[in-house]
Amino acid sequence: MSGIVQQIAEAAIQEDVDVISLSIHSGAHFAYTQQLIDILKEKRVFDNILIVVGGVIPAQDFQKLKEMGVGNVFGPGSMTSDIVSYIQSQTNK
Repeated sequence: MSGIVQQIAEAAIQEDVDVISLSIHSGAHFAYTQQLIDILKEKRVFDNILIVVGGVIPAQDFQKLKEMGVGNVFGPGSMTSDIVSYIQSQTNK
């Protein structure tokens, strides 16, 4: 997956995005998220891009993901309107 994470980061930088949202259903949410954060930090854009994560992620992992640098985590059953509201509140868009 590291190649995919690298592609996500490169595309986000090239397109000057405000948000990257990862939807992870494989149980590898820590590994993929850390890879993305490391790449964004290496490229010196981490502070400019909001990262949100969703998918099948156990609630007990939410806090650790936030401590890693994720803005918010949206687990199963999250309402789209809540996700949109959160992103808008963080990006002023």
